[in-house]
Amino acid sequence: MKLVSIVVPCYNEEESLPLFYEEIQKIMQQMQNEHSELTFELVFIDDGSRDKTLILLREMALKDMRVRYISFSRNFGKEAGMFAGLENAKGDYVVVMDADLQHPPAFLPKMYNFVKDGEYDCATTRRVSRKGESKIRSAFARLFYKIMNKISQTEIVDGAQDFRFMSRQMVNAILEMHEYNRFSKGIFSWVGFKTRYIEYENVERVAGSTSWSFWGLFRYSLEGIMAFSTAPLMIACILGILACVIGFVLFIVWIVQAVQEDMMRSQTGMMCALFLIGGLQMFCTGISAQYLAKAYMESKHRPIYLMRENEEIYRSRNQDKMQEN
Repeated sequence: MKLVSIVVPCYNEEESLPLFYEEIQKIMQQMQNEHSELTFELVFIDDGSRDKTLILLREMALKDMRVRYISFSRNFGKEAGMFAGLENAKGDYVVVMDADLQHPPAFLPKMYNFVKDGEYDCATTRRVSRKGESKIRSAFARLFYKIMNKISQTEIVDGAQDFRFMSRQMVNAILEMHEYNRFSKGIFSWVGFKTRYIEYENVERVAGSTSWSFWGLFRYSLEGIMAFSTAPLMIACILGILACVIGFVLFIVWIVQAVQEDMMRSQTGMMCALFLIGGLQMFCTGISAQYLAKAYMESKHRPIYLMRENEEIYRSRNQDKMQEN
């Protein structure tokens, strides 16, 4: 028998969860009919939700023994949610997907066919359109992938999703990377392994609203750049050299103006030079500080997440209800 663990990070997904659970049950049954060797478990990660997500997961865990869940002590972010799911998944194969049905469960049989024979270690989806996204957000997303692939040795495919069907060997490799500041798209590429990409049109959320704002995605993109490239530090060095050259030129100009006794112009030039050089220094210091901050957080060795509750704890408290069911 082969166990497939389906990891589903959740944050305020009370509207989407019932729809997802209904859809995933159909797909699991379909796959079991086609492949009698398969069994399934659903590993939900409640990332400190503030709605009824945890209540729904508790109810599902009492009714369906295939349902497992981990509830965090607070919101740690999707990256922590994915890591927790991978760490606690027991399957021979592990799937990572969202609860909002933007990752269509109907792709799972096709993804399994690519991975089961060992030809591929991972099957994943790649969006060929950004239907439903604003033009500004789409433009910045494409720009990020172009910049990332220019300055990093780790290639990240434009439009690649976190929706992945992975072998146990690949999952174990990912779990070897215990870094606190995680960027999974980069990690999936960095560990290597043979990956099959399935192209599809973007699908909008079935219910609820996304928790990702533009600025949240912007910060996440900076995390990715700093996690897989040191190019910004080189840019800081180049800007520092450029500032010295400009400063030297402006100093010569200021001396010439002072000799000509045009003090007003000379003072203005000096102020411009000070602001320019001071601004570049602060910018370069800021880049270095960001890398130092990442190193500082890693040196603390804090846990990536903290668990408050899981299905075993909840089931042990509700043995009577389980017997009734």
